[in-house]
Amino acid sequence: MSVFFIPTDNISDNELTITGSDVNHIKNVLRMKVGDVLSCNDSKGIVYNCRIKEFNDSEILLDVLSKEESKAELSLKVSLFQGLPKADKMEMIIQKAVEMGVYDIYPVINERSVVKLDARKASQKTERWQKIAESAAKQSGRAIIPVVHEPVDYKKAVVLAKDEGKEILLPYENAEGMAYSKKVIENTVKRDSCAVFIGPEGGFSEAEVQFAKENDAKIISLGHRILRTETAGLFVMSVLSFECECMND
Repeated sequence: MSVFFIPTDNISDNELTITGSDVNHIKNVLRMKVGDVLSCNDSKGIVYNCRIKEFNDSEILLDVLSKEESKAELSLKVSLFQGLPKADKMEMIIQKAVEMGVYDIYPVINERSVVKLDARKASQKTERWQKIAESAAKQSGRAIIPVVHEPVDYKKAVVLAKDEGKEILLPYENAEGMAYSKKVIENTVKRDSCAVFIGPEGGFSEAEVQFAKENDAKIISLGHRILRTETAGLFVMSVLSFECECMND
């Protein structure tokens, strides 16, 4: 079933109104007709099951058949602090992380980051990344659209995560063994939120790891293999997502 996000102003007890680019997508791409059924999310965790009532030039009217709380969101709000990668890797990371249940994403500028963005490019990139997040949220049936924030400096990112009370996880090749990491993951999924820090292609510097430790980060291992930056964050997301789903099933 197709899923669309609706502003709360477009929602009443018995009717919804779809406006904007989704109108064209429903009419001319999906070729839906009056009487077809679709789902609408209010970005606050409520899913409305609807039937198309009427098409107009700039809007679509729907009757609400039922509404329910979404089961698509993880109990743990995971913020992914992703070291900026080269080329278009960030787009793939955002798409897959959203599918796996990430709450929001912070592109991070590390000591070893190759990519450099001025203010204009950062704004343009963020706008593009947010559209990718929205598309992935629709495709995967999410109840919210995860926010992609503008790029932030590494130290500011660590302090931000700490100040917000998030459990900070930082995968590092020289971390302790898997027993410690397993315990950290098991404890983390019982919390309300966490921050996962992933380094860029060159990895974290020793100074960055030390700074994370000084700010109460848990330095964890992902096993005996060295994962690429575009793989590591998704690896952690899949583990956290699986643990949350099992705990709340």
